[in-house]
Amino acid sequence: MVSVLILTKNEEQDLPGCLQSVSWCTDVWVYDSFSTDQTLEIAKAAGAKIIQRTFDNWSAHQNWGLANIPFENKWVLYIDADERVSESLQIQLQQMAFDEAEVVAYEIQRRDFAWNGTWLKHAQISPFYLRLFMPAKMRYERLVNPVSIPDGLTKRIEGFLDHYPFSKGFRYWIQRHLSYADMEAAMRMEDINTGIRFSFRKALFGKDFTEKRFHQKGLFYKMPCRPFIKWFYMVVIRRAFLDGSAGINYAFLQAIYEYFIVLRTKELKK
Repeated sequence: MVSVLILTKNEEQDLPGCLQSVSWCTDVWVYDSFSTDQTLEIAKAAGAKIIQRTFDNWSAHQNWGLANIPFENKWVLYIDADERVSESLQIQLQQMAFDEAEVVAYEIQRRDFAWNGTWLKHAQISPFYLRLFMPAKMRYERLVNPVSIPDGLTKRIEGFLDHYPFSKGFRYWIQRHLSYADMEAAMRMEDINTGIRFSFRKALFGKDFTEKRFHQKGLFYKMPCRPFIKWFYMVVIRRAFLDGSAGINYAFLQAIYEYFIVLRTKELKK
């Protein structure tokens, strides 16, 4: 069996659908950062268990949760309130025997959907995430967009985790990414000050997806004209145009987010 972990703060809009998608699970935990809306009432009504902690940064918050929440099961599925467990993923999870002793985590393919319901199949840069794991064998690093660090082997399972990043509208998406840019810029400055080295070999040929992404991101932040490079990569290399206008517009939004990080980093250097 699997336990479910959902991170929340003022998620009264998205939480009902999220909880409905995991209603098959008997051990659902809502890990809340002191919401001021109806989030807790919604969680209680659905029979979820609640634990609260003041949010400081993503990795510290997630690591605390994995270390302190008394899950009933050995395996945990971590999802956000704006995500939904698809029927295909539910079936996979309920049928899994978890009999591979060396495996400590599983990658799940996430489908990001645009504001108009379009699956951003080509525009989405990172489709696979380590979301099913043994808590004792998982930790996170980075203040934002945390990197999953499993202590053991990983594999990939079938089924989709559906993500709706625009469920609260464009204004919320932009505001949230402004806060992400603050943390990304802070980490960029820390990398500069500590002289951390990133590997081209691991960025291109690393077998572990998480490690590969870590080095790719580190090297990418050193490149000039990053907003344009990101847009070009998404539209031309990944062929975001195949997702229609939603894919092209999403690429522009991601380029703008990258520009937020550039501007914030310059501001911190002063």
